[in-house]
Order: sequence, then structure tokens, then C-alpha cells
Amino acid sequence: MQTLAIVLQVVIAAGIANVWLLRSGRPTPFRPEGAESMAEEFRRYGLSDRARVLVGAAKLSLATALLVGIAFAPVAQAAAALMALFMAGAVAAHIRVRDPWIKATPAVGMLVMSITVVVAYTV
Repeated sequence: MQTLAIVLQVVIAAGIANVWLLRSGRPTPFRPEGAESMAEEFRRYGLSDRARVLVGAAKLSLATALLVGIAFAPVAQAAAALMALFMAGAVAAHIRVRDPWIKATPAVGMLVMSITVVVAYTV
């Protein structure tokens, strides 16, 4: 189970880096209607640029903590738990703007993976 957790930690961290560093300014099929960038996505959700910067910094910090957690399991478990909260918030944001479910699938996937990491280090 620990091997699965480590694989998921790397997948989550890579996914967060991809979204927040590489694709932040580009359109994706998972952004809400009318949003071509992360900044527009947050505006569509009714959130400020300050919220976007804080959420991005927090998610990138948690992604880093997940990688550190490969060597220190308690760090991974805490980071995954907090990431799960952010991903639940992302799913809620998609619901709030009435996005089709397909647009929330990356957030749902990250939520499930984060919860799996937490559970893997619990058993």
C-alpha cells in the first residue's frame, strides 16, 4: 500500500505543477465556460486574484510536501489531507458555477488520490 501512496504522491505533485506552472495561462477543456486561463477561472468562480495566488502557493507547497513525504510519511499524510480539502473546494467551485461534471473530473481524481494517500499511511 505504501508503494501505491508514493506513486500517487508523485502523480499529484506532477499534476499540480502542470496546472499551476505550465498550463496556468492556457485554456484547457476542464476550465469553466468562458475561462481561458487560471486567472479567468478564478474570476468565473467569483474569487479574487489574491485568492488565486494564495491557493496556487498553497497547492504548490503541498505538492512539494508530498514529494518530501516520500522520505517522511507523516509529512505526506498531512499534505495529502490538506490537498484533499483544496480538491473538495475545487469540486464545490465547479458545482457552484454549474459546470458539466466532466470539467470537475481532474479535481475529483486528485481528491480521490489524496484521500488514498492519507488512508495508505493510516493502515
